[in-house]
Amino acid sequence: MSATGAGPVLAAAIVPIVGNAGLGHAAQANADVPSLPPGFPAQLSAEMAWTGSDFRNQLDHILVLDSAEQVEVRAAVESYKSLGLDGDLVEPANFPLPTLGARLQELSRNVHQGRGFCVIRGIDPASYAIEDLTLVYLGVQSYIAEQRGRQDKRGNMLVHIVADNSTKQTAEHHRHSTKAITFHNEEAGDVVSWLTRSTAAAGGKCIIASAYTVYNILAATRPDVIRTLARSDWPFALPRFQCRPVIFYKDSKLIMNFGRAALLGSEAHPRAKHLPSLTHRQMEALDAIETIARATELEIRTQAGDMHFINNLSVLHRREGFVDGKSSTEKRHLVRMRLRNAEQGWPIPPELEAEWDNAFKNQGVKHWHLEPMPLYFFPMRRQPN
Repeated sequence: MSATGAGPVLAAAIVPIVGNAGLGHAAQANADVPSLPPGFPAQLSAEMAWTGSDFRNQLDHILVLDSAEQVEVRAAVESYKSLGLDGDLVEPANFPLPTLGARLQELSRNVHQGRGFCVIRGIDPASYAIEDLTLVYLGVQSYIAEQRGRQDKRGNMLVHIVADNSTKQTAEHHRHSTKAITFHNEEAGDVVSWLTRSTAAAGGKCIIASAYTVYNILAATRPDVIRTLARSDWPFALPRFQCRPVIFYKDSKLIMNFGRAALLGSEAHPRAKHLPSLTHRQMEALDAIETIARATELEIRTQAGDMHFINNLSVLHRREGFVDGKSSTEKRHLVRMRLRNAEQGWPIPPELEAEWDNAFKNQGVKHWHLEPMPLYFFPMRRQPN
């Protein structure tokens, strides 16, 4: 990709980065622009480098289950229940999907090696008990990525993302707020996945963007920003303090991992004053990511029953603000998980290994709460991504 001939969508993303006089270090036409960091490519030529305009037909990225496949899923649920096993033991071997299974395995390849995301649609939450709906989610999910990660020190496996204004702390926390959230990655997990139990009365679309596209535009127009993102002096708090890069290039794969709250604090959890502040160049780099991601994003109007699978290493996601309605079917409720596929999982940079180990390797209790729990069961992280 080059800055010239990039097309209207990419050009719209480039202009604010190169031509905005408000960006203090914006590249000038004849300036001596620094080169890319050693080993970083001039362009990432991969299916993961996409823009939202590439997906004009929702069938390009949404697998809509037909009636036969829905029957197949329901039969798999009944078959698994007859085994008398706990739900967390579900896997392809005991959740048979003779026809759909092959399509899900192809989607797994697409999430890990292709465009980096998929949506599975067609499950009606109202037709299942909560226990069975969760089993559907886990069973289908096992074909995409079989390893399930712990999401906090308590061992909670399911994160319930719901609006909660019962206290000032919950109302301002990203998990329970109705406010918009900027583009970010989760702090651990090759794949972030969520089941939509119900949608908001207004807003709440799934919005994603390709980190590969962000990189390509910056590499072509602002390689100095790439150098800033690749430096190991970004002061993260997750919640422990750690300086590391925002982007990595490892084994011919670009990995982006960051969140503004972990670097700047949030309304619910202001950044500790003793921690280093971001430099002007670092703030500019974060703004450049957000600007390009928003210019090239893909919006997906989520439906109840949708299952999203997002490559957390190569795809950014954000949330728009939303408004819940009065009925239970008009209240936004997502159930999120962290996943990894042992065969297709990417090599994880050493700087990120601790978070991955905490999620997938370290031994400890695992709790599978099917409904949102009080804070003493489900603590809120102080510095979330």
